[in-house]
Amino acid sequence: MNKLKLIVLSGLFATFTSCSTQNNAVKASTPTKNTTKPGNNISNPTNVTTASPVTTPPVDETFRTTLPEIKREFRGAWIASVANINWPSRNNLTVDQQKAEAISMLDMLKDNNFNAVIFQVRPSADALYTSNIEPWSYFLTGQTGAAPYPNYDPLQFWIDEAHKRGLELHVWLNPYRAHHTNGGSPNSLSMVNKLSDIVVRLKNGMYWFDPADPKTQGHVSNVVKDIVKRYDIDAVHFDDYFYPYATYNKGADFPDNVTWNAYISSGGTLTRADWRRDNVNKFVERIYKEIHAEKNYVRFGISPFGIWKPGYPEGIVGSSQYDELYADAKLWLNKGWVDYFSPQLYWPIESKGQPFETLLNWWKSENTMNRHLWPGLNTVEIKTSDRPTEIKNQIEISRQVLGKDAGEIHWSIAGLTKNANMLPTLKNGSYKEKALVPKTPWLKAIPLQIPTLFTNDNGSFVQTSWSSKNLKEVFQWVLFTQYNGVWETEILTLDQLSKDIPKYKEGKTLNAIAIKAIDRLGNESDYIAKKIK
Repeated sequence: MNKLKLIVLSGLFATFTSCSTQNNAVKASTPTKNTTKPGNNISNPTNVTTASPVTTPPVDETFRTTLPEIKREFRGAWIASVANINWPSRNNLTVDQQKAEAISMLDMLKDNNFNAVIFQVRPSADALYTSNIEPWSYFLTGQTGAAPYPNYDPLQFWIDEAHKRGLELHVWLNPYRAHHTNGGSPNSLSMVNKLSDIVVRLKNGMYWFDPADPKTQGHVSNVVKDIVKRYDIDAVHFDDYFYPYATYNKGADFPDNVTWNAYISSGGTLTRADWRRDNVNKFVERIYKEIHAEKNYVRFGISPFGIWKPGYPEGIVGSSQYDELYADAKLWLNKGWVDYFSPQLYWPIESKGQPFETLLNWWKSENTMNRHLWPGLNTVEIKTSDRPTEIKNQIEISRQVLGKDAGEIHWSIAGLTKNANMLPTLKNGSYKEKALVPKTPWLKAIPLQIPTLFTNDNGSFVQTSWSSKNLKEVFQWVLFTQYNGVWETEILTLDQLSKDIPKYKEGKTLNAIAIKAIDRLGNESDYIAKKIK
């Protein structure tokens, strides 16, 4: 072969390989020209002169741009296990039936653009999870202490399936209820008998832990810490049951003479009501601190009764959780002993004595530590002629009052299906787009690194994949695609690490692709963006 022929072939080979479409990502903070290896390796130089020329334009280099703001709103639903209200629907379902019901609920939430599940795992000193501290729940198997057969861990199943769908999983615990009247007769494995020295029986047949007893506080603390340590949960959630509602004991005072007399004998000076509130206050603060000591990113939320006291604000009437439940929920919010606060605002917008917006604004005025304030909505049975429209309007009011930190929790998941128009009203209106949960800036997080982004032009599609060096800190991804200069946003689950993106869509041309990572607290990484030629 003569020298001239060698020169020509070498030049053709270099020209062909420069047209490769395979690119490797580089950090967006230091954009550089793509100099990666060619994707088409030619092993036989003699074929170069007859090969078809590559005409597909290559994916271009990284660049800096302004991406659209990601929509944020907390959208949760309570799933109650007590008395088989929501899940499981009966206490004699097979394991496969239990799983099928759970999957159906989670799919419904995902498909209608919710982003969180508040799942009741401890309805009454029992467990819908594997526990060495408290027995299996009657509401799961029909017998307190009896494990599901074949054995599985319902909480772990819910966590895995929720996270697969991009949903947060909050574990909901009732802190002081020891036995529910719908939970069968207490047996030898029930905490009513195992901790009989700190449990009292109420006149309606329920059993309650004495909130003032240090053993109660220690026991519930151990339950919470055990769950936080062993499970990959996103939050711990308490409901509105602290000291029980007066009707539970038929109007009689809570039977705590033993601990009250011990307090007085030790020189205590508080009134009985203040002493009860002080017990609960110390417990709430303790739980908040212990959760974050174990896992800082696990949030703590409480959903108290919607009224602190009648007259707060002016014109509000109804029960007083301060005086009846001995729950000083305003103090917890003032002190920042919660990461999110969901007062149960279960009344209509036009309610005379408990107007929704008035109460929400009052709780907002008490949110001096700027915690998340996400009201509970009575999606099941709010007294109104058009429930879907009422709930939609309450969501819109919440957005106006709370701004970018908006959110709500629906009581309960049954309310989303009980009325045939509820889900269509939400999906076609308030929840038309997916949303990330609001950020929780007061909790420190490990900074997310800029993702890596790989693109390969494949004719009508750009094969796109991404990852992160600190993948264990990632909870979700946000994928940005730009068509004809306009960015579109898509929220993806953690396990989705690739996508074929069409180069042409609805007559528009793909200009660029960008990706960023989202952590467990809603924090965003910096992005990497690549132009498409």
